[in-house]
Parts: sequence; C-alpha cells; structure tokens
Amino acid sequence: MFDALGERLEGVFKRLRGQGTITEKNIREAMREIRMALLEADVNFRVVKQFVKDATEKAIGQEVIRGVNPGQQIVKIVHDELIEMMGGEVAPLDLKPDKVNVIMLFGLQGSGKTTLAAKLARRLKKQGRRVMLVACDRQRPAAIKQLETLGGQVGVPVHTAEGQSDPVKIAGEALDEADRASVNALIVDTAGRLHVDDELMAQLKRLKSAVKPAHSLLVADAMTGQDAVNVAEAFHGQIGIDGVCLTKLDGDARGGAALSIRAVTGQPIRLASVGEKLEDLEEFHPDRMASRILGMGDVLSLVERAQETIDQEQAAKAQEKLLSGQLDLQDFLDQMRQVRRMGDFKSVLGMIPGLGRQIKELDFDESELGRVEAIIQSMTPQERAFPHVIDGNRKRRIARGAGVEVADVNQLLKQFEMTKKMMRGMLGGVLGRGKKRRRRRGGGAVPPGAVPPGMIPPGMIPPQ
Repeated sequence: MFDALGERLEGVFKRLRGQGTITEKNIREAMREIRMALLEADVNFRVVKQFVKDATEKAIGQEVIRGVNPGQQIVKIVHDELIEMMGGEVAPLDLKPDKVNVIMLFGLQGSGKTTLAAKLARRLKKQGRRVMLVACDRQRPAAIKQLETLGGQVGVPVHTAEGQSDPVKIAGEALDEADRASVNALIVDTAGRLHVDDELMAQLKRLKSAVKPAHSLLVADAMTGQDAVNVAEAFHGQIGIDGVCLTKLDGDARGGAALSIRAVTGQPIRLASVGEKLEDLEEFHPDRMASRILGMGDVLSLVERAQETIDQEQAAKAQEKLLSGQLDLQDFLDQMRQVRRMGDFKSVLGMIPGLGRQIKELDFDESELGRVEAIIQSMTPQERAFPHVIDGNRKRRIARGAGVEVADVNQLLKQFEMTKKMMRGMLGGVLGRGKKRRRRRGGGAVPPGAVPPGMIPPGMIPPQ
C-alpha cells in the first residue's frame, strides 16, 4: 500500500545520509521533498502542512548527536512524526467481560463492512469471547446471506430476523437474544450507501441510540483516497465514532488518505484488514506501520503472525535438522506450508528489516510456490529424504508427475541446496551471537524455532 511513499522518502533520506554535516538549508530542502511525497501519496493537505511544520521545527532545533549520521537523525524525526500522525499508540477495543458489548460497524457500501464483521468475530472468538453477528443491513439484497455464510465459516451465530425490515427492531431482538445466551460481543453490520445521505444517517442515529454500543467503528476503504477522509469527517460529525477500521491495506493504492483519518477525526485507527482471508485482521500499531513505510521492517508483527500460524515444536525440530545438515525436502515442504499460512509471501518477507525494498524488486510469482509443492509431492519418501539419489530417470518421472519440465526439477534441487546454506549461515550467526550473550549472562542458547527454515523457499532465490 505505502510502497510509493516509502520509496520517495527513502530517496530523500539517501541524499541526506550523503551529507557530512546537515544545515538548516538541507533540512528545509528535505522537508519540501517530504511534503511533496506525502501530498502525492494522497495525505490530506492540512495534515501534511502540520506534519512538515512540526518535523522541521524538531529537526532544526535538534543537536547533532556525535557518532550519528545527521541523515539518520532526520529519519528518526520523520519516523516519530509518522507515529504521532497515526495516533501514537495502539488503541485496542475495550470490552467488559461480564456484559453484552455491542460493536456497531458503519461505512459506505463497498467499504468491506460485512467481511470485516466476520473477521472481527473470528478474532474475538479466538480470544475466548462468545460472539454473535447481527444482520442489520436491509438495503443490500445479498448482505444477509453473505453474513450468514461468513458466520458459518468462523463458527459464530448470526441473528438474521427473516421477514423483519426495521434495523432498530432487529438489533433490539438480537440484544435480548445475546443477553439470554450470555454473548459477550454483539457485532452489528449496518447498511451503507454509495454516498453519505440524510436517510442513512437518520437510520444509523436511531440504531445507535437503541443499542448504546460500547464501540462505534467506521469501516473505511484505504484505497478510496481523500474521499475516505471526507466520509470519516461526515460520520464522526453526524453520528459520532470512537474508532476506525481500515480495509484493503494490502492493496496497491497510494494509501496516504489512511494516514490522514486519525489526524482529521481525532479518533484512533483500531484495526486494519491486511488481506482477503478471514484471519487477516490486525490491531493497528502506528509505530509498526511507520517502520514499514520507511522500509525498516516490522519484526514484532512477523513474530506474532508466526506464533499464531506456525507449529513451534515442528519448527524447532526442522531448525535443529537444518543446523546438523539433515534437513530434507519433506521438512522443507512442511515448513513452507506453515509459512504460506501467514499470508501473502511478499508482504511477510517485507516485514524483515532490510528486505522490504529488495522483495519488491524481485520478480517473484507466488504461484511458483505451488509449483515447488507439486514437484516435491511427486517425489517418493526416499527421494524427499535423500535428494542426492534423484538421477535423470527419476527427474523425468517427477517432472511428468508435477506437470513441469526436467529443468524445473533441476532448478528446485539446486535452489534447495542454496537455501539450506543461506539459512544455516543466518541461523548460525543468530544463534552464535545469542549463545555468547547468554554465556555472559549465564543463560542458555536462543530457543530453537526462532527462525522458520521455510521462510525463504526455493524460487525466492534467483538462479545463479
């Protein structure tokens, strides 16, 4: 989403790092470029003006720290200002454990409310809460059926009130049912329009007054540009919201409008949808997003995703086999499947510091991972365990079974060996440094499983 903005800012910082000393003139020139980069990324002009003013004042008043490149200090200032612009701190939902917490979702038609309702239901259910969905969108014909389908996928009941057309009555009935069933979170999917109008606002005001929600969340499409800011202002001014959920953050739009919503409304961005799958919903962390924009990676989010999707015991065993030189293709296939469950592969690797820009430049088709899987599955257990036994006849049989050329099998085997060497070197360095630090402190080694061996699969490494 923020690749173009990140690249523009990286260009500014690169020129600054080339300066032996930094002057007020350098700073003002850099800030002019940063201003243009933010405006081109569709950040609201009022927000850009305040951002540049604050960053310039801090940069000019900053003492140069001895031993630190002046350009790096500007990066730090811009990083801090980005965090501040997006809210400063994470703003989780505040749900009481002993009552029905109503969560109302507002937004225009097409913003992704219904899908986000299901994603939120899945997230809260995983946290151990009893959740119910309510279909209060009576405007869009397919909305009720869509919510029922999604509710079934996440294993959450859906209150549909067939035959009823008044959203206020539907929500009231759902509230009573939730109370009887000891539901902790009642998520209300409301109607949207293609634009903000009086009829929509009047209906939502009545609904909000009837259910008295714990949270009133605006669902905003991050790809709609400045209109997302205008919609946020309209909903907050007329109904009152206490948070924003951004959808389609995995898209390829400029994305700057998403950075403006917090500054314009004063309300925090609470959640972000980062993919099409129902598990692709995260708490919005301003500091992590700022790091992603500036190409610094996002290790914490990467670790959290890994902990949720990767079998740590299996990863630890694979890591031990890798270090001892015994990792085989079956181990690698198992690990690669687990890593793929973490989401879009390029976005996952982009969270690793220093890899973000390189991954973007790499000509990699994610369907290649499917080809790798097909080739390995066409092998016998013996061939997966001992790839060196694969001769010309075996390669031809494997290629026929996978629907590929023999050259593809050769390339996979070669890249698998390269991957093992690369990962062994990475792990050896990390674990070696960790052991030295822990010896000094009297502790053990870095826990196994810290780096999944399937993180860089064959196909991501260009052939030599």
